[in-house]
Amino acid sequence: MLSYLHSFHAGNFADVLKHTILVHTLNYLTQKPKPLFYLDTHSGPGGFSLNQSEAQKNREYENGIGKLWEQANLPESVAQYVQTVRGFQAENKTQQAGSALSHYPGSPWFAAHLLGEYDRLTLCELHPREHQTLAGNFKGDRRIKVFNQDGFQSAIAAMPPRERRGLVLIDPPYEIKSDYDRVVEVLKACHKRFATGTYAIWYPVVQRKQIDRMLKAIQTSGIRNIQVFELGLQADTAGRGMTSSGMIVVNPPWTLWKEMQTALPFLAETLGGKAGVYKMEQLVAE
Repeated sequence: MLSYLHSFHAGNFADVLKHTILVHTLNYLTQKPKPLFYLDTHSGPGGFSLNQSEAQKNREYENGIGKLWEQANLPESVAQYVQTVRGFQAENKTQQAGSALSHYPGSPWFAAHLLGEYDRLTLCELHPREHQTLAGNFKGDRRIKVFNQDGFQSAIAAMPPRERRGLVLIDPPYEIKSDYDRVVEVLKACHKRFATGTYAIWYPVVQRKQIDRMLKAIQTSGIRNIQVFELGLQADTAGRGMTSSGMIVVNPPWTLWKEMQTALPFLAETLGGKAGVYKMEQLVAE
């Protein structure tokens, strides 16, 4: 299925969680001068205009980056994330846009912006329109290869990277239920080939039982050093739609847990108000 377009959801609360963790992890990994490999299994177009019709349809960014844009005294990891978004906007805004929020980066841009000249990026996107836009957005960047192919298979084939240091973002849209099982299979296959790599897996909380099954499968996989972080605008419901989203991080930065202890309560209250929820769990110890 190729119907999913992230432009409808760009900058929403789920992106805030995903990209706050991504920015912190990339900043940590790039502290060492050694080259790093980054792979994004479901890249999307790489960036979004929030003034276009798709983003304007439900205006999900208003309950995400929109509530942080003019905030002062943000937790450090959230401040770094917002500052990075400002960098993308500065590259893309028109003269008339001023400082008002108008553009939002996708995960590939965060990675390309934060990685160094000797690092390497592989971006995968199956959707024809999204792939064409993605390739155009990063044309001329010699560090980056863009593929119109299955990111799950690409991730397995790319392991272990020649750099022996790397971050793999596994971020499918979960259009089909089999994606939940495939995420586990791909993580296990990648980890078998590259056990020291860092893996970040995003997931939506639509049906809690489905998430519990996925987390249990990862917990019993034999992989160690796994942390889970969730952020939601409200508690789980039996109704339709995503109420929370989560990030599973394998071999996380040792600094991530402490940062999330401050960031998650702040984000839950700021984005969700009294109904906001969050969770942190050491799924498997080191």
